Amino acid sequence: MAKVKTPISETPSRPLRRSGSAWRPRAARGFTLVELLVVFAIGALLTVVVPFAFDALSESSHYRQTVRTILTDMKTARHRAVSQGTEVRFKVDLARGAFGIDGNAMHELPKPLQIKATVASIEMDGGEMAAIRFLPSGGATGGSIDVVRPSGAGVRLNVDWLSGRVAQQPLAQ
Repeated sequence: MAKVKTPISETPSRPLRRSGSAWRPRAARGFTLVELLVVFAIGALLTVVVPFAFDALSESSHYRQTVRTILTDMKTARHRAVSQGTEVRFKVDLARGAFGIDGNAMHELPKPLQIKATVASIEMDGGEMAAIRFLPSGGATGGSIDVVRPSGAGVRLNVDWLSGRVAQQPLAQ
């Protein structure tokens, strides 16, 4: 029976680093108290700043989505009036803060936003419900819908009475 010698190497307890052509044990390394304090200070700053940035981003997102939805509903109402040959009303419930095409489900206005309407007097129902009627000829009763942010900035969506076209412009502050 033959005996085989296996070379044994010593495994260092610390990681090795290459120094020239030889491997040498790496010096133990940790974090200093100053480095740890800097990391904790940055973490604390982020926990304070991030919620405010998220709220601003969320409010901005709700605002843009609301304006897009109102524009889409108004254009849909105009298209439906012309294609079906019947009057279609776009309604705004000022008391509840809701809007939409008459006969469809109403969209709720996100809380920080406000909505205002300027329409013909025959399209006001008790001061709480305003409407813009789109006619089969392509025209409308005309008016405007304002979507206002908490800062006072916003947009005005104008409906031309002659053509029924919807245009938007920023509100003057």
